[in-house]
Amino acid sequence: MLDATIKGQLKSYLERLEQSIELVASVADDAKSQETLGLLSDIAQVSAKVSVRFDGTDARRPSFSVGRPGEGARIRFAGLPMGHEFTSLVLALLQTSGYPPKVEPQVIEQIRSLPGKFHFETFVSLSCHNCPDVVQALNLMSALNPNISHTMIDGALFQSEVDARKVMAVPTVFLNGEPFGQGRMTLEEIVAKIDTGAAQREAEKLASKSAFDVLVIGGGPAGAAAAIYAARKGVRTGVVAERFGGQVLDTLGIENFISVKATEGPRLAAGLEQHVRDYDVDIMNLQRAEALTVGGDGLTHVRLASGAELKSRTVVLSTGARWREMNVPGEKEYRGRGVAYCPHCDGPLFKGKRVAVIGGGNSGVEAAIDLAGIVSQVTLIEFDTALRADAVLQKKLFSLPNATVITHAQTQEVLGDGEKVKGLVYKERATGDLRTLELEGIFVQIGLLPNTDWLKGTLSLSPRGEIEVDVRGSTSLPGVFAAGDCTTTPYKQIIIAMGEGAKASLSAFDHLIRTSVPA
Repeated sequence: MLDATIKGQLKSYLERLEQSIELVASVADDAKSQETLGLLSDIAQVSAKVSVRFDGTDARRPSFSVGRPGEGARIRFAGLPMGHEFTSLVLALLQTSGYPPKVEPQVIEQIRSLPGKFHFETFVSLSCHNCPDVVQALNLMSALNPNISHTMIDGALFQSEVDARKVMAVPTVFLNGEPFGQGRMTLEEIVAKIDTGAAQREAEKLASKSAFDVLVIGGGPAGAAAAIYAARKGVRTGVVAERFGGQVLDTLGIENFISVKATEGPRLAAGLEQHVRDYDVDIMNLQRAEALTVGGDGLTHVRLASGAELKSRTVVLSTGARWREMNVPGEKEYRGRGVAYCPHCDGPLFKGKRVAVIGGGNSGVEAAIDLAGIVSQVTLIEFDTALRADAVLQKKLFSLPNATVITHAQTQEVLGDGEKVKGLVYKERATGDLRTLELEGIFVQIGLLPNTDWLKGTLSLSPRGEIEVDVRGSTSLPGVFAAGDCTTTPYKQIIIAMGEGAKASLSAFDHLIRTSVPA
């Protein structure tokens, strides 16, 4: 199952096993079951601390559990965890054996102290780059707390269960049989969601912090660069982030980050966070800023959704952007139930079905090409009279036999049966006629919106909602700077955001040394 190179790498990892591990397989006579047997046998061959049994009784086949001999296993994989999920398997082996995770000690203690019984199930697709984060977080929680268990389920392999439980996006998580969450979630987000008192404790902790010299709002590429440049100046630096990494976490392939030939968004985001943590930076994750004011004390005040208020001598706004929505009837009602925004993650759930892609730029055309290899029919709908994507992408799209392009059309409504998408209505802009498409999925790829709604009326924004900045990254408020996709700086690229973040931070430091320290 595994080639010699991967076996060699796996052997080096499994040398770190603290205690013996037992894998118990539940299999049938199908090809996937035979692949599962091959995988488990290969794992046992490279480590004397791993044993395998093939007498499992789980109803999902193929599946296997990961546990210690003589103990009840709390981690299970339903399907073959290859692709993005192979790392999840390796970590499950290590952490079940007692190998210490790279997690803050207070988070580990919080997980171990959680009261109650929690059984999680996560539906994934092996092509999803967000799924492993959720799987690994829940596996870790299961390894740390005997009252928590988790099963990863490959949705493509257990399609009947996907249909029965109405799973139309990945990752989708169930807790004790009930819907718990959908989309990428960090370990901290999951723990905070089930630890009901955590938010209040964290708000009290934040409110007690003394004023910062530089406070960065946003943890994407611009925010990370700003934090690093500020910390290197030796000033008191903090970062407030709703989720560290920002939209980079939702980006699959990155091939234009100079000096790095190719990488993936989650990997780059992890690198950004680790780089920031190498410095004396106070990272306040899972926190959303709600208001910004200039106080009579000469400091800028930032109120968080938790109710806590932070103060700083300077602020760098780097709140990034989010997917633009169609804003038509039915979109919100059927989000995650046929309306999707990530073709790489959710595409495999629509195998053999009819879907539409909204948007004729590079992202839309790339999505349509990607989906055409999975679905039975893909229809791309573009508002303009012609596609805006690169010519080479258009040529590829038009060569596909199961792809249709409709231009000069405007989506009017998402149709459904109350549970999932059944179609959409679009208007022919040339004639005004309304047309209906019968389909099961809609992938929206129409650009970005800056995350600046909370700043309206506070500082100068462009008609598009972007923060207006000058060449130094200064905003209309003294001591407040901005960088990245939330600003009027053209060309929304990771590498540009990083440069702008560094520039805004240097401008903030220049402001500090030219401004007297408040009493």
